[in-house]
Amino acid sequence: MPLLGAHQSIAGGLHLAFDRIDQVDGESLQIFTANQRRWNSPPLHADEVRLFRQRRQQSGDMPVASHASYLINLAASNPQKADKAVAAFVEELHRCQQLGIPYLVIHPGSHGGMGVDAGLEQVVVNLDAALERARLSAASPIVLLETTAGQGTSLGSRFEELGRIRDQSRFAEHLGVCFDTCHIFAAGYRLAAAEEYARTFAEFEAHVGCKHLHFFHLNDSLKPCGSRVDRHAHIGEGMIGLEGFRHLLNDPRFHDHPMTLETDKGADLAEDIENLRRLRALLV
Repeated sequence: MPLLGAHQSIAGGLHLAFDRIDQVDGESLQIFTANQRRWNSPPLHADEVRLFRQRRQQSGDMPVASHASYLINLAASNPQKADKAVAAFVEELHRCQQLGIPYLVIHPGSHGGMGVDAGLEQVVVNLDAALERARLSAASPIVLLETTAGQGTSLGSRFEELGRIRDQSRFAEHLGVCFDTCHIFAAGYRLAAAEEYARTFAEFEAHVGCKHLHFFHLNDSLKPCGSRVDRHAHIGEGMIGLEGFRHLLNDPRFHDHPMTLETDKGADLAEDIENLRRLRALLV
């Protein structure tokens, strides 16, 4: 069955994210490896790396993804902004490699008005520059391009856009996709009815390929289908509804995939516990 989990805080130390995911009985984890509101982060200390790797090993090598900073815009065309984005993404790659994190999730970026085609070309240029500079190895994380809601001038709301980035990159073998249920719903892809679910994944297969889908974000949507507005809701409390999640959770193609919540929570993580309970109740 899918490996259900949640994004957790690294407050107090990276390794403490494992205590939090254990608290909600999670089987997969997403984190930020540094403050996602800052461009530059201090280098990781040896003790931080050791404790994180030790706790992950104790978890049975739980699948972990790092989400890259929202500040990084790989579609930036201004040379100074592009260089800043590339350098920051290289740092993200290096931190994942040090920590042994297998997946790095990144939003493709925003074209800022220059148009989708030009924006996608710039994403490929900057992404390839970062991957080349990072000197990829077998220990490097797989970079996962995240599906987006299409808000503003953001790229990645159409499956064909993600497919184009991957197809045109010189490092396609290091690229996959992270599928966010709220984002694709807001972008206009439906999940609730069986035929809608089948149609959505037929389109994904045609433009990207399900074999390149490695990670899911499970979020309901406060806004209607096609709204292009990214607002997460708790499972079953939004406009996707439980049936869309039932189809996904019981799809044999994704029976061993990590799937993490990105919904609001309090310090006691009660919301994560309840959302995971709702999801597990849908498994057959």
